[in-house]
This record gives sequence, C-alpha cells and structure tokens, in this order.
Amino acid sequence: MAKSKQGSKNLIIEEDMTIYNAAAQKDQFLQALAACNELDLDLLKVNEMDSAGFQILLLTKREAIKANKTVRLTAHSKAVTEILDLFNMASYFGDPIWLDTK
Repeated sequence: MAKSKQGSKNLIIEEDMTIYNAAAQKDQFLQALAACNELDLDLLKVNEMDSAGFQILLLTKREAIKANKTVRLTAHSKAVTEILDLFNMASYFGDPIWLDTK
C-alpha cells in the first residue's frame, strides 16, 4: 500500500521480504522510488526477512543515492532489525530504529 504527498511516498510493506516475494518487491520498490524524491518504507508488518529481502533494501537505497533521492526505513519489525544487526548495516541506512513493543 502506498500513500503519497508531494514529492514523497510512504510504502507500507505487509508481506514477508523473502526470496518468494523478492522479484515483485524489487519492482514495487523501484517503481515507487521512480515516482517520488523521498520514499519512506514502513516495514513494521514484515514478519520474515531473508537475505533476498535485505538485498532489495540495499538495491533501493543504492538506486536512491545514485538518483540523488532519499529512502528512509520508518518502522522496523523484529525480523528487519535482526537482519540489519546480522549484517551490521543499521548505520548504512541511517534511520532511527523504532520497535513495536506491544
């Protein structure tokens, strides 16, 4: 689901970021990035993430940097923070990590 305001878009990811969804998510993320200058990715509902999902995040961030655009991770599920910690990449994305403690 995508919500947008002028020049920015909020993309809420509601499915797992795994190899099974990677191709579709790659297209979804890159199309959303092409349509705005600032892309916020809400990953709070991601229950599972593997290395393929992580690679989609890296690709999206890299493409944003190349296009002089901004990508922010605005919410993190436990699965997302575990992958960011595993690869020691939280600082690369540079976003504050907010966990849902409910």
